[in-house]
Amino acid sequence: MPKFLITPRDTKFYDLFEQDTANLVIAAEKLVALFDNYEDVEAKAKQLKDLEKQGDVITHEIIKRVHCTFVTPIDREDITLLASSLDDVMDFIEAAGRTAFLYHITQSTERARQLASIVRKVAYQLNEVLPRLRHRNQFERILEQCVEINSLENEADDVHHAAQAELFGDCTDPCEIIKWREVYQHMENATDRGEDVANVLEGIVLKHA
Repeated sequence: MPKFLITPRDTKFYDLFEQDTANLVIAAEKLVALFDNYEDVEAKAKQLKDLEKQGDVITHEIIKRVHCTFVTPIDREDITLLASSLDDVMDFIEAAGRTAFLYHITQSTERARQLASIVRKVAYQLNEVLPRLRHRNQFERILEQCVEINSLENEADDVHHAAQAELFGDCTDPCEIIKWREVYQHMENATDRGEDVANVLEGIVLKHA
């Protein structure tokens, strides 16, 4: 009777996702450092850009492996969605720092510090939850952390709305309103994309549980 070799599932995807979220944590910490200690903005924006480029390298490697791997550990479309959503989080983190520099913003605000802090919390959650994908006995905990990420996104929404209200209620300089509205939006978008990651993870867990 002939023997058939079963091609093992390529678990390198898990390594790449974990590298991606670790890189995301560093970027989120840099974002907090930027708005908590608002100096050397150009240098800090460049650090964020370098981290965003590193994230792109990881994303490209994930997509490349999707097309080259015969058997993937989870569905191909889920891998692609997960990679894309994580990349979006990084893109908006970098955009917040870049905008602060390019628009010559001269000082931080309490709302910017609050939003950056929430972005960092989301990044921490993502970095903690992704390794659990390797272990089906941790799928329940993944679902719990997805709820926590959703709660952080709601918190960011509240801060973002308050920031917008303050801008239009207290600021008399139209240029400053435009500048800060964009910075706030980038950080709120980062938490939105973090929620997208959580939604993809929830779908994966429910599909494979």
